Amino acid sequence: MRKTLVALALALASLGALAQPYPNRPVRMVVPYPPGGGTDALGRITAERLADRLGVPVVVANVPGGSGTVGSEQVRRAEPDGYTLLFNASLFLLGKNVVKATPYDPLDDFTALGRVGQAPLLIIASSKVEGATLAEVVRSIRANPAGFNMAISGLGAAGHLGSLEFMRIVGSPLQAIPYKGTAPALADVMGGNVQLMIDAATALLPQTRGGRVRGLAITGSARSKVNPDIPTTAEAGMPELTMASWYGVWGPKGMPAAVSARLAAAIAEGVRQPEFAARIDAAGIVPGYLDPNAFVEFMRADLAKAVGLLKAANFQPE
Repeated sequence: MRKTLVALALALASLGALAQPYPNRPVRMVVPYPPGGGTDALGRITAERLADRLGVPVVVANVPGGSGTVGSEQVRRAEPDGYTLLFNASLFLLGKNVVKATPYDPLDDFTALGRVGQAPLLIIASSKVEGATLAEVVRSIRANPAGFNMAISGLGAAGHLGSLEFMRIVGSPLQAIPYKGTAPALADVMGGNVQLMIDAATALLPQTRGGRVRGLAITGSARSKVNPDIPTTAEAGMPELTMASWYGVWGPKGMPAAVSARLAAAIAEGVRQPEFAARIDAAGIVPGYLDPNAFVEFMRADLAKAVGLLKAANFQPE
């Protein structure tokens, strides 16, 4: 009898917890990259804002591996109850177009909850490259394309796509040298072993201030507050190059409408807070909220453009 009463009490307690409005316990937000990177930093700021709005802790869990696929797959397989979320960057969208073994479709297998911001890209050159401006460097490339290589921090990442678009505009298919991350790629540009690089401005701007590389242009609509001496691509004569890295929040497919709506509203409120803008602005990231519907439409258009660039370059997924 006593065991029966205990079991009944536990069952009633579980039912009571389920009946409580969402959320009633901590939320886990997976960042599918190691700690310390740009995606991780923005994910943690977003988690803090989200926790303030939800009234429960939002705990960041770094689950790296497979170009972000390991952590993303973990979220796809999670219960769609709103207690496991994914914070990821634009590379996530390309899925099988970059990594053949990707076990999911980013558009169909997840619930988009909102885009939170964008990071413009920065075009940099080794200090050993002749030419102080983008126009001068482009003239040098067209005169001697064999003398220029481009460092690629990650295949399929925004910097890779920006590099492909840059080469299309310039009209010269330069040799692209892939690296496993921004740090080793940047090191070779600073050392003069590679002449050019395009990557998220958040990672490259600090080096331009020290003079170790030359900042040629930034793809944002306005100059960066971190280094306002660098012109925008429009000011530098390349208005077609407008690509950016962007970041968003997803949940597993099949989330209850009330839960996804609650999360989307909380994300929107958090991103629109002045404190959020102040913190990410210092890192060179621009707040840019998109609600779930607008986010999905944005992703479809962005994916079509990215796949077109990869196909034109005859890129083969790993």
